[in-house]
Amino acid sequence: MCKGLSYLPSSCLEKAKGMRVKLSHLAETHHKHKLQDGKTIQDLETLLNNRSGLLAFRGFLRSEFSEENLAFWLACEDYEISPSNLHKTKASLIYSQFINPDAPQEVNLDAETREALLSVMDSPCADMFKTAQQRIFSLMAKDSFPRFLRSHHCMEAIKAF
Repeated sequence: MCKGLSYLPSSCLEKAKGMRVKLSHLAETHHKHKLQDGKTIQDLETLLNNRSGLLAFRGFLRSEFSEENLAFWLACEDYEISPSNLHKTKASLIYSQFINPDAPQEVNLDAETREALLSVMDSPCADMFKTAQQRIFSLMAKDSFPRFLRSHHCMEAIKAF
């Protein structure tokens, strides 16, 4: 029967704490990778703001058949900086390509977000896709990005530099 940690000698507890600190540091440094420009990949935002990192991540997503998430995120980035006279056309293209339930590259959005977007399609504004874009970014950050860091795509991109 386990009697709990209070029965262990204090020296064992101190060693265990020290090991935990060392292991957490190793886990942190294991997931930091260098890109061509010397920046360290610590998060998805850093990766997406680096051309070579973005290309490697795109190749990884393509291999997992989930490239639509990145394509949607990039389309939203482009939409935000587009002149307002193009917003209606670009919003329609983004909706039909990624959000419509029959879209060829449908992204995984909840019904509430889809309905909110549909309701503003007639009067688009620069930040109309912001919530949907953030949801897809979070999905990539929590799901695809950690797998990418462990993938050969990431390792190959780093070796190429």
